[in-house]
Amino acid sequence: MVKICKDGFTACPLNEHRDIYNITYTQNILSGRYKNLIIWFLKDEGKRYIDIKGFLNGIAQGSLTKQLRELEEDGVVNRHVFPEVPPRVEYTLTDKGKALVTIIEMLEQFGSQYSIQHNE
Repeated sequence: MVKICKDGFTACPLNEHRDIYNITYTQNILSGRYKNLIIWFLKDEGKRYIDIKGFLNGIAQGSLTKQLRELEEDGVVNRHVFPEVPPRVEYTLTDKGKALVTIIEMLEQFGSQYSIQHNE
């Protein structure tokens, strides 16, 4: 089986199964406990770090910073530092990030239809 790591694939499935590559590529971008929620929270407008941290009540600062950095490295979010004292940082979705919102909304619809809470 193909295993993905931060540098790519341990085996290349491109020749036989291009769809697996595309699925795994998307899955790798979204992997992380809070990434789906961060993308959903940023879908309408940019937010400051403190707003994201407040939304994800209880998240450790290091975890949030790591998730935001990975999303930035993957081209999903933009990090804009305003030249103020103290510095103000705002995160917004890129076009690539906005395209992922549809997937997040589909996850919500699936959960709404099939979750235990809905079926009670």
